[in-house]
Amino acid sequence: MSTAFVFPGQGSQVVGMGKSLADNFASARLVFAEVDEALGEKLSAVMWDGPIETLTLTANAQPALMATSLAAIRVLEAEAGLDLARDAAFVAGHSLGEYSALAAAGAFSVADAARLLRLRGIAMQAATPVGTGAMAAILGLDYDKVVAVAEEAAQGQVCDIANDNAPGQVVVSGDAAAVERAVEIAKREGAARAILLSVSAPFHCRLIASAAEAMREALAAVAVATPKVPVVANVTAAPVADPVEIRDLLVRQVTGTVRWRESVTFMAGEGVTRLVEIGAGKVLSGLTKRIARQVASTNVGTAEDVAGFAVSAASA
Repeated sequence: MSTAFVFPGQGSQVVGMGKSLADNFASARLVFAEVDEALGEKLSAVMWDGPIETLTLTANAQPALMATSLAAIRVLEAEAGLDLARDAAFVAGHSLGEYSALAAAGAFSVADAARLLRLRGIAMQAATPVGTGAMAAILGLDYDKVVAVAEEAAQGQVCDIANDNAPGQVVVSGDAAAVERAVEIAKREGAARAILLSVSAPFHCRLIASAAEAMREALAAVAVATPKVPVVANVTAAPVADPVEIRDLLVRQVTGTVRWRESVTFMAGEGVTRLVEIGAGKVLSGLTKRIARQVASTNVGTAEDVAGFAVSAASA
């Protein structure tokens, strides 16, 4: 069985995530302590006690999701004998999850990943005035059709493809008026649903180019090692290992399309038969079922999940 480990993005956060890992495993507690120290505050308290409104703030959600994912990986290494270099064909992450994947593969330290994601969240939020941008999910139309919808809706404004998540699930992002037009056009073109998303900024589009420049500067100052596992990058849907290229792709990722459908398709085409979602929620597992039905998916985000993974690993 060829396995890939994948890491969720924003939207998977929930109050209490990672707490059972911290309650049961010293290796998890060390990760949360490292993140708290790197940020100079008790992000773990917000993660476990809320309120959800504070946790959902982009500047908190991004490092918090990474912390939960890395805690789960460290526990699997300590308790289940996981060795990513030996046991993983690829790692990949959805949007901010790419930082989690890179940290898990040893390209970033956990502390650097936390600081980068805190900055990324702040920069993405600050890139546009509140209310001027929007995002919408277009369901039931294929990717090429949504591209045509976005082009028609733009009318001189920005309406970009933010996420190609799965067949029939594409997200557009840009100027609020253009995205609203895209919703109406998509409905006219037969979309099963076209809905505005409750987001604080228009992520993964040209409107937040200033955030990309902020990340370029921040990434230039951080040590990046060659990952011990091939990392499938969001913007290319292909493996990356060179530290210089990793930095460049993370900068491009801020305004570029998250090519998740193609990333999973690539990994399946390379022989991956199991995807393990590491961290909060089951969003990526759900997408896997829509992208590549032949690929089994499972999740590890709680102490109970760890026990289940250890049993399956021992019997493999």
